[in-house]
Amino acid sequence: MRPLEIEHEIIRIDRPEGRLQVIAAGDSGPPVLLLSGAGIDNALLSWRRLIPQLARTHRVFALDWPHQGSSRPWSGVADHPALLGVLDAVVPVVLETADAEMLDLVGLSQGGAMTLAYAIERAESIRRLVAMAPGGIISFPPVVHQALWLIARFSGLTTAVTSRMFRTRAGIERFVRSSLIPGPVDDFDEIVEDVLEEATRLGGTGASDWQNASIGPLRMRVDLRPRLGEIRRPALLIQGAKDAGISPRFTAAAARRIPGARYELIDGAGHWVNRQEPERVGRLVTEFLA
Repeated sequence: MRPLEIEHEIIRIDRPEGRLQVIAAGDSGPPVLLLSGAGIDNALLSWRRLIPQLARTHRVFALDWPHQGSSRPWSGVADHPALLGVLDAVVPVVLETADAEMLDLVGLSQGGAMTLAYAIERAESIRRLVAMAPGGIISFPPVVHQALWLIARFSGLTTAVTSRMFRTRAGIERFVRSSLIPGPVDDFDEIVEDVLEEATRLGGTGASDWQNASIGPLRMRVDLRPRLGEIRRPALLIQGAKDAGISPRFTAAAARRIPGARYELIDGAGHWVNRQEPERVGRLVTEFLA
């Protein structure tokens, strides 16, 4: 993985299951914690372009989830309750390091779901929140749902399918174009190389424990929609109009459930809206957090 091209430090947090890694950058300002997506993602893949932008005005902290980046090896299942526990371990360290009482949360996909969930469960720690193409707010037609549940239940099937897709650079290119970044981006080749490296480290599997455990046999086990109205912090939801994984209608509906939430739809952008439109997304996030 290419190094981050600004001055930063590494914070390591030891837990019974393993060691968590947090990238920290920026000298002053309120703290903001960045939460990446699921599967083949990590702090640098998601936030390489946003960290330098935010670090001008914030103390920035970017977490590698369990099994991602340098937060490995990790024992145990990193499902929804486990990831809430991870945040319970990381947030106090961030607040102590920044000498602050509250922080901002910015999350993508799985990280977006955990941003919303943490704002529901631990509101006292949150000042503002940004969720990009968040998980935890979607549902599927019955037949599609059952098929996804079967795939999630038999993780070996998922691994067999995705490992073939992710074992070559050409396969990674097709995956990035079809699932993550459908439009032009100035650092496409570097993104593909970073995804290939992370896929190799993960052994080819493209799904996370959180994704697999979130799908029940009849309905979603993780469905934050009934509780979104409990969020009482300023919220910004950002969505790519061409997202192949999260339909914009779900994110727009989620924004309507959160009192006073703002919704931004980015034309032409896919699931990795933060990497496809880094300047625009960075400007939206920076202005909102200010």
